[in-house]
Amino acid sequence: MKIICIGRNYAEHAKELGNAVPTEPVFFCKPDSAILPKGNPFYIPDWTDDIHYEVELVLRIDRLGKHITEEFAPRYYGAVGLGIDFTARDVQDELKKKGLPWEKAKGFDGSAVISQEFIPIESLPNDAIAFSLHKNGEQVQSATSADMIFNFNQIVSHVSRYMTLKIGDLIFTGTPSGVGKVSPDDVLTGTLEGKQMFQIKVK
Repeated sequence: MKIICIGRNYAEHAKELGNAVPTEPVFFCKPDSAILPKGNPFYIPDWTDDIHYEVELVLRIDRLGKHITEEFAPRYYGAVGLGIDFTARDVQDELKKKGLPWEKAKGFDGSAVISQEFIPIESLPNDAIAFSLHKNGEQVQSATSADMIFNFNQIVSHVSRYMTLKIGDLIFTGTPSGVGKVSPDDVLTGTLEGKQMFQIKVK
């Protein structure tokens, strides 16, 4: 199982970090060891002073596929979950300045929060799935899938040109604007169409 993450898929988020809006999906991978175990708090690593939350819709791949066309992409996923792509922003910024890969800032242990529940796509408003993140009860991120630069089908098609998608693979589809720093004792709550999908304590 692999975790594929789409970067800069919301124009306002790209702008808030000073990045150009991409003309094709930007993606990177997290190892399966990045998954935060169910019920565990998120521990801020001792090698960073600037961990950011990034809430994202997550697709679960249900079928083996490669070179998938956009037309047939819906056959390869059937449910949507919610996750957080934790990012060591200070480390990432230094890596970007040097033109180096981001894995150290993105793929560390516990950096991928994934909801236990995935909601069947047919029960969701596929053109505009609403999701949000609250920090200590205050909403910090909110968007719908309609705000994405590249939609689910475009993402699945693009990624499958370069790597085979396997059953159980997860695709984080990008984060909207409003990302920010976490501190010890913060509580992060994610919702999808008003339904609470996870609640994470920060240590």
